[in-house]
Amino acid sequence: MLFVLGGSQRSLQVVLLLLVLAVFLLVGFLHMDMELLLPLLSGQAEGPPVTNVMFLKTHKTASSTVLNILYRFAEKHNLSTALPAGGRVHLGYPWLFLARYVEGAEEGSTGTPRRFNIMCNHLRFNLPEVQKVMPEDTFYFSILRDPGYQLESSFTYYKGYVPAFRHVKTLQAFLESPERFYNDSLVVSNAYARNNMWFDLGFDHNAPPDEGYVRARIADVEQRFQLMLIAEHFDESMVLLRHLLRWSLDDVVAFRLNSRSARTVAHLPPESRELARRWCALDWRLYDHFNRTLWARLHAELGPRRLRSDVARLRARRQELTELCLQDGAPQNQAQITDRLLRPFQSGEADILGYNLRPGLDNATLRMCRRMVMPELQYMAHLYALQFPEKPRKAIPLLEE
Repeated sequence: MLFVLGGSQRSLQVVLLLLVLAVFLLVGFLHMDMELLLPLLSGQAEGPPVTNVMFLKTHKTASSTVLNILYRFAEKHNLSTALPAGGRVHLGYPWLFLARYVEGAEEGSTGTPRRFNIMCNHLRFNLPEVQKVMPEDTFYFSILRDPGYQLESSFTYYKGYVPAFRHVKTLQAFLESPERFYNDSLVVSNAYARNNMWFDLGFDHNAPPDEGYVRARIADVEQRFQLMLIAEHFDESMVLLRHLLRWSLDDVVAFRLNSRSARTVAHLPPESRELARRWCALDWRLYDHFNRTLWARLHAELGPRRLRSDVARLRARRQELTELCLQDGAPQNQAQITDRLLRPFQSGEADILGYNLRPGLDNATLRMCRRMVMPELQYMAHLYALQFPEKPRKAIPLLEE
């Protein structure tokens, strides 16, 4: 009897111990940061991926990398893309966008403009005309960059094209007295030299940065665009974009495209970057506002822990694809790229880099890797041939050599 009682006591102790352990685990679970579970609970349960997307491709802001992401998504899902009509490579830029700049836009069956799923080529934003070719439920987003760095990139890339840049040796010399070189009557040709992102949004880039005017235009942007990415926080931006669009991880993984070699990047001292921000005061106000709102949204919609986790996953996947796809593991200058169809367009004094693919890839992997490194002109021509096989191919010099 004592033996049985002792055994019962031991069993009771075990049960109590398990109960205490279960309570401890439950309390820990309830106090656990639920952000860590959201990626497991999200995905298809949130709904199907967003497939109607308009990306305002601003200049010298890492926008070519975003364009590649959108092109790949469109091709993967057999979506229609609003591509430049005829021999154009831009959607009417630098003039305000018109629906007729899109190939096939006027070929709708009911006499109304045809609608497309993806729009991402360079254009100067003009909402009523964009709405003629994009569905009502379109997701609008764009990307911004600190004008202290964006202007330096524009100066190098458009040195021989922009009147304000032609007769000055360095950007630093330009910033010391920009009025000497900048003619504000040359609205279009000098657009790259001042408040270029403001101009791309369809606004007056020569307007005085009056407080009321700036706030009103920023409110216009907030009303139309669901998201503004920030180039300096590209990976965090991609994580939030993926969350909002309900896309897969591989849909937003990308290699840097249209980047310059280190020798063609001018490292401005802090005082010169500050002069650039003052000269491009409208762009600076735009960037400063949406940089703050990006981080507010990241913390509100993802939370710090999930954000760190998702960014780490994105970077790890990019590294995996780098090792899988790239022969050199890093971008190369044009002379080193063996496949001429993967050589990027060169402009101004910039040395634009590209990639070599690893030899011996199987067909499926080769197609995937090739899409990830394809420069935008070649990819645009490729999509155009797929979408409009009956029309003459794009006459792009890089492809005609």
